[in-house]
Amino acid sequence: MKVVVAITAASGAIYARQLLAMLVANREVERIAVIYSANARAVVAHEGEIMPKSEKIEEYENDNLFAAPASGSARWDAMVVIPSSVGTVGRVASGVSQMLIERAADVMLKERRRLIFVVRETPYSLIHLRNMTTLTEAGAVILPATPSFYSLPQDIESLCQTVTERVTAMLGLECERYEWGK
Repeated sequence: MKVVVAITAASGAIYARQLLAMLVANREVERIAVIYSANARAVVAHEGEIMPKSEKIEEYENDNLFAAPASGSARWDAMVVIPSSVGTVGRVASGVSQMLIERAADVMLKERRRLIFVVRETPYSLIHLRNMTTLTEAGAVILPATPSFYSLPQDIESLCQTVTERVTAMLGLECERYEWGK
């Protein structure tokens, strides 16, 4: 599987770090394209996160519209925007593809491939909700960064892991995760 991971400047870099670590460790994942929005690296640094490095990971500049994720013929299987700002949601919902993150998301929609937005915002305005509805109607999955408590997480890492495990499940990847009733 080939997965595009877009990291925006929304708070929640821990989610991106956890997802990248899970994708790197997963045998089913052969390539990972990582794209940072203009201010994402500053937020990652502010939140004290360090993203995993791996030979599976290829980083692309957000202003590079000649990069592989900008083309449907590159055949990326899925894309996750994590954490996703509502600005990114709005631009993609409006069909505005001026940067690689938006263009790659647009490609996922037009090619009918898996596109997941891990939205990190609260509360939502009516505009946010309408944009998320538009994306859902177009085939994307809106997966708010809302942790669950069923597994009785004991720390922030475990609490956030409930979200990233959900993302990997939505990607169809096998990995250890909490399952209700087991």
